[in-house]
Amino acid sequence: GVLSSGTPGVGKTTLGKELASRAGMTYINVGDMAKEGELYEGFDEEYDCPILDEDRVIDELEDKMSEGGVIVDYHGCDFFPERWFHIVFVLRTENSFLYDRLESRGYKGKKLQDNIQCEIFQTLYEEAVLSYREEIVHQLPSNTPEDLERNLDQIMQWIEQWMKDNN
Repeated sequence: GVLSSGTPGVGKTTLGKELASRAGMTYINVGDMAKEGELYEGFDEEYDCPILDEDRVIDELEDKMSEGGVIVDYHGCDFFPERWFHIVFVLRTENSFLYDRLESRGYKGKKLQDNIQCEIFQTLYEEAVLSYREEIVHQLPSNTPEDLERNLDQIMQWIEQWMKDNN
């Protein structure tokens, strides 16, 4: 499997869906999956959002992941089993771009500030490096449509290389 991670608003979903169609893989947005299955364990008043039930998410994904050929999209990554992913990429966006994207999604106040902080401090990249073997974790810039194209080409190459090495 492939994991697409990064702060909300960096372009994970756009990249994940396009990659899935190019690579003939299955795309799974964990946020959407949790919403559909109500895989929550309470509500976070401060952030005005439900709290993900990580165990139920893992149970839900286990069968799909064992079949392989899956792209998983989520902003967190430290609770997934390490064996699930052969490539992990963390998208990075400059703050000015990210601020505009999040604001247009209706983020404000603490939620907006904390997500920008999260990006400034590379929180999700560090989480990925601590959770997976460093050599499979890649950071990719995600500011412009050109970045998107380049990232897709780059990831397709990694996937093809992985297929060669493992088949």
